[in-house]
Amino acid sequence: MEATFRWVPVTAIAPVAWGTTYFVTHRYLPADYPLYGAAVRALPAGLLLLLFCRTLPRGSWRWKSLVLGTLNMSAFFALVYLAAQVLPTSIASTIMATSPVAMMLIAWAALSERPRGAHLAGAGIGIGGVCLMLLDGAVAVDFSGVLASVAAMVMSSLGYVLAKKWSAGVDVFSLTSWQLVAGGVALVPVAVVVEGPPPALDGPALAGFAYVTVVATALAFAAWFAGLRHLSAGTVGLIGLLNPMTGVLLGAGIAGETLAAHQLCGLALVFLGILLGQPAAARLVAVLRSARARRDGDAAELSPGRTGG
Repeated sequence: MEATFRWVPVTAIAPVAWGTTYFVTHRYLPADYPLYGAAVRALPAGLLLLLFCRTLPRGSWRWKSLVLGTLNMSAFFALVYLAAQVLPTSIASTIMATSPVAMMLIAWAALSERPRGAHLAGAGIGIGGVCLMLLDGAVAVDFSGVLASVAAMVMSSLGYVLAKKWSAGVDVFSLTSWQLVAGGVALVPVAVVVEGPPPALDGPALAGFAYVTVVATALAFAAWFAGLRHLSAGTVGLIGLLNPMTGVLLGAGIAGETLAAHQLCGLALVFLGILLGQPAAARLVAVLRSARARRDGDAAELSPGRTGG
């Protein structure tokens, strides 16, 4: 259990880093270029990891890399980039909080990982917190941005479960780099056809892309897929709730987005949902159940009906 618990903070690097991308994209990256934005994010990060691992995909991993690269990287990045440009940071990031349920259901069907009661309770509480944060009439909500966020959530949930299913025997850095390179290569020609010449980038935009590429993509996805290898999909999905928490807190602290009382309650519920699905919580529940069983056993031994005569 302790060895498993060590992977929780490693996995948490990913959603915390992803939670910052909404603010960085909205504030520093060029608008109206979601395809170029996704390609610039994915391809350099994949090449950076590929230089580190120096391993190319072989056999079935050639098409698997393309499938995972599309679900987890190319289409996902483009949709997230679009959502970040048209939605406030808090709303765009909290929609992704519904991914634990999608991941648990897909993992149940694809991996026979039956979700534990704590996972379901944590997901339910987390979604309740998401609803509290979304039901805010203080800002206008662009419906196209909501659809983009929901589509990104569903596609990535499927892609993460497939990566967990297929990743046996492949090191994490190779697994991550292949997906990023495949997704980035697929995006470049589409971006040229749809968006024309690439946008001009100033200093802040270059710095923003550097951060998103190295920290929020290469490092974050390597940590995420490492977590998927050592933890259940339900546990990893709930750790992903740190994404909206980071986005909301960053939006409030830096972007100046005001949080109402019900949104603060929502944040507290999301945090509680994360805790319920972690290995430490499962261990605590097991200890409490064991203590209760011993107490009931001792009480039965001391009852009059169990004494000799």
